Amino acid sequence: MDKLWSYMRLDTTYTVNTPEGIALQLSPAGPAPRLLAWALDLLLRILLSALLFAALAIFGRMGMGIALILSFLLEWFYPVYFELRHQGQTPGKKMFDLYVAQADASPVTATASLVRNLLRVVDFLPLLYGFGFASMMLNQRFQRLGDLAANTVVLHKTYRNGHNAVMNVEPIRPEVALTLPEQQAIILFAQRSHTLTPSRLEELAQMTGVLVAQQENPTRWLQGIARWLTGGGRT
Repeated sequence: MDKLWSYMRLDTTYTVNTPEGIALQLSPAGPAPRLLAWALDLLLRILLSALLFAALAIFGRMGMGIALILSFLLEWFYPVYFELRHQGQTPGKKMFDLYVAQADASPVTATASLVRNLLRVVDFLPLLYGFGFASMMLNQRFQRLGDLAANTVVLHKTYRNGHNAVMNVEPIRPEVALTLPEQQAIILFAQRSHTLTPSRLEELAQMTGVLVAQQENPTRWLQGIARWLTGGGRT
């Protein structure tokens, strides 16, 4: 439990100030949700390529040649198209409430989208996005090499629904003794729950390690502890 405080504070949220003087709080997406979004987009590209080959097979070699060209364009420009036309979201990213933006929170530009996606070939090296994963682990905004070159980030969408998650769960007495900083971190986690996506909440909750190791729903478990810490259910 001595590392719980540092884990709870391992939240890479950062703030940028707009020209209008508004402070925006941004939450970069970690490797886990990005991997899931990438896998879904990969599956969609494979299915689309298979449909192209099936549809053009009737034209023989010429059809196969056209299908190869279209599959090449699909592989490289599928993410660019969606990032520019759909507010930084490919279908995979949309499924997990992620989006691509410039590091200052402005919409991703055409040049930046091209750079970050063309450099995927470098991020992929030496195998299965090895360089890209290493890069994400070495910077607080989880930027792969393509993101660093394009000055882009992949962010969680935030939701502000005026809802206090601490009040909607049953209080749970923690099974281990918590230090004051750990208690403060858990309460802060619960208070911010309504501004974060479910995948981001799960990602942060898992960082507490032993505290949620045996729990089916780590997020609700921490929120329940926060409810107990703030007086809910105490006598």
